[in-house]
Amino acid sequence: MLLTGRAALTADDATATALLNCLVREVCAPEQQVWRDGGRLVVRLPRAGVMLRAALARPPAGPVYRLGPPYEEHREGAWIAAAWDRLADLVAGELELATGRANPEFLTQVGDSRGALAAILDARAEPGPGGLPAAIARYVESEQDLVAGHRFHPSPKSRQGAPSVWLRYAPETRSRFRPHWLAVRDDLVAGEGDGEAFAALEALAPPAPPGTRLLPAHPWQLSLLAERPVLRDALAQGLVTDLGPAGPEAVVTSSVRTVYVPAADLFCKFSLDVRITNCVRKNAWYELSGAVALNRLLGPLFEPGTLLAEPAYRSVGLADRRLHEGLGVILRQGVGGLPGTPLLAGALAAPYGSTLAGLPALGTPDGALAWWDAYVAQLAPPALRAYLDHGVVLEPHLQNVLVCVDGDGMPVRAVFRDLEGTKLTAGRWDRETAGLPRRVREALTYDPDRGWNRVVYCLVVNHLAEIAATVADLHPALERVMWDQARRHFAFAPDAPELRALLAGVPIPAKANLRARWARSADRAATYVDVPNPLAPPAPSLN
Repeated sequence: MLLTGRAALTADDATATALLNCLVREVCAPEQQVWRDGGRLVVRLPRAGVMLRAALARPPAGPVYRLGPPYEEHREGAWIAAAWDRLADLVAGELELATGRANPEFLTQVGDSRGALAAILDARAEPGPGGLPAAIARYVESEQDLVAGHRFHPSPKSRQGAPSVWLRYAPETRSRFRPHWLAVRDDLVAGEGDGEAFAALEALAPPAPPGTRLLPAHPWQLSLLAERPVLRDALAQGLVTDLGPAGPEAVVTSSVRTVYVPAADLFCKFSLDVRITNCVRKNAWYELSGAVALNRLLGPLFEPGTLLAEPAYRSVGLADRRLHEGLGVILRQGVGGLPGTPLLAGALAAPYGSTLAGLPALGTPDGALAWWDAYVAQLAPPALRAYLDHGVVLEPHLQNVLVCVDGDGMPVRAVFRDLEGTKLTAGRWDRETAGLPRRVREALTYDPDRGWNRVVYCLVVNHLAEIAATVADLHPALERVMWDQARRHFAFAPDAPELRALLAGVPIPAKANLRARWARSADRAATYVDVPNPLAPPAPSLN
């Protein structure tokens, strides 16, 4: 059985793996109900008393287990096969016992995610048409390679609506579409930031009628808003003109609602009133304003090309907040000016992908160690310095980081993106944010402890641990060596107590996605569980 992350993907196995990953991390391991049995991992549900087991590729070095089929349940003295839906039932029963609360939505969400992945696998196309520079084509492919989704989420592909509606807009099916254009009367255009930032996009769109400005819209979102009375009246009165789909194609990126327009080298982050995984993906009014405010505040702190700018947003100023938010689009800097070939970090860690394995630098153990050293050097210090030096909480998780590589695949720059998850620590930015509306300030702020937990989780658990495990899929003997090597990139500020604690080996926080789904809590309110710290110093030898 192949457990290197290159096995053929099935919706059943991917769903089972995600459920077991969550169960181990958030329920069984914290209660010391996990143990190895040869090449298998055995887990006991602490309250239900049920024992399960799965194949284990190798002993973990830190918080990442590499689990795979067969998945089995111990019943009446024997191990029998446990299908994904049986595992979902067992997980739900354990969580109900642990919390004293039921969640009638949970099994439906898991089933929807499994069904969505099956539909994606059936519809996944070959790479799209050519015509793009080689580096941009590889970048686009990386954005659309996250087929199985988050390995530590119980319903990573859960999407609201029928596949017949959303498959045409799914990144995993390598979707492209032309934006739908609206012309909005000048006095009804809402927006902030650099209005000229839209010029490159507007130049490729149909001409705006006199006295109007152009507004790109996501076709799916526009269909969801089509029956809003205020929008229907505005169209009937000529306040808004529907120009239809036009201009160059947009490529759907991993977030679904954000698209890349290669011809303009710009991203459009659209609102989408659809629940995807955890959240309805709309641009709330305070997030629209907050993106522009953060762009203004943070731009001077980062070297060019390390934080993708979000210089402006545009929407309609009609008397309907849902329209203002639902048609709001945030413009983001493109990738054309980045060095080498930008790749989505999530694609490098995709357990069923081939992006990382295709990099020449990883062909030998020595090359893999050099690659990892360069990777950590580009990613970790900038993310940590942003917090320690400036009180800026980046979210350097796998979907928020692009890694630029040279011709051999060696990392030459890490690029952070998406200001929605970026926060400012309370007390450090009070003067600079004093003029912002209260709700905008609240949305931009974390207390220091919460901010640090977010940085460490995203950087170490969500990101580096997954990359290290994927490299170890290629070279299994390296995983422990890689973490020993990584320590020096966390030792740049010896007076920082946060870094000293990390390097001393304190347990580190991992976001509890399973428990958050069970509690039906917002992503911002998600709790954390402690997991083993792979940066802990090597155990002393007794010889």
